[in-house]
Amino acid sequence: MFDNIRPVSISSRACEEIHHIMKTKGIPPEYGLRVGIRGGGCGGLSLIIGFDKKKETDLTYVIDGITVYVDKKHTMYLIGKEVDFVDDAEARGFMFK
Repeated sequence: MFDNIRPVSISSRACEEIHHIMKTKGIPPEYGLRVGIRGGGCGGLSLIIGFDKKKETDLTYVIDGITVYVDKKHTMYLIGKEVDFVDDAEARGFMFK
């Protein structure tokens, strides 16, 4: 029933940048984009993004040719979030919307 539901989406601009990074930084093919959370500190949870190998507890999605890994226990914190990439005078980098 929920097989096609992705907890997180990736904007087209972020997909372009991820493909560029994978190509230019030599990210190995067995690595995917990990999207998740990190706990701790005064602010509670922080959203994280990076490249990593698949783990046993991961759900796997493919978005625009990018393999995305999300730990099952992080899913509820990511539902409805979008990974975006900003490159303007104020900031440059990935962000969550």
